[in-house]
Amino acid sequence: MQMVRYTATARLLHWLTAVAIVAAFVLAKSFTGLELSPHKIHLINYHKWTGLTVLWLCVARIWWRLKHRPPQLPPSLAPWERNAALAAHVALYVLMAATPLLGWWLSSAMGFALKYLGLICLPNFGPKDRALAAWIEPIHAAFAWTLLTLALIHTAAALRHHVVHRDDILRRII
Repeated sequence: MQMVRYTATARLLHWLTAVAIVAAFVLAKSFTGLELSPHKIHLINYHKWTGLTVLWLCVARIWWRLKHRPPQLPPSLAPWERNAALAAHVALYVLMAATPLLGWWLSSAMGFALKYLGLICLPNFGPKDRALAAWIEPIHAAFAWTLLTLALIHTAAALRHHVVHRDDILRRII
């Protein structure tokens, strides 16, 4: 039986998103604890741009997925595995959208305008409000950690299918 793969566009969007999520997380960790400086501001801006790229990729992935159905899961999967896969994918999409949106809202509440890639001015979510920013910041961080953790679990599950079950789950997206 021939393996059914995701479309080339779906695979490209998947891997670009994975790289962008890791990059946004690494950038956030790289400026945490640094004194305010031009270098820190550059790192923060790169983090914001990367986070917004995750958001745009998420939108593109949802749009693509609505137009192109993903391959069916193998019939050998237990019902709990199917339910877990569905729940994980929904949670990943929610976090891929919510985490950058919270970051954008945080930036707005801190009083910093967003200029995507230094070129495109994006509207603020509201006026400067340091108390709101203090409330949003830990939520944004918690969502980012949850997204990274869920992405790692997603990766481990795909590797488990590849190594232990020897099925085509991983090969469909490579």
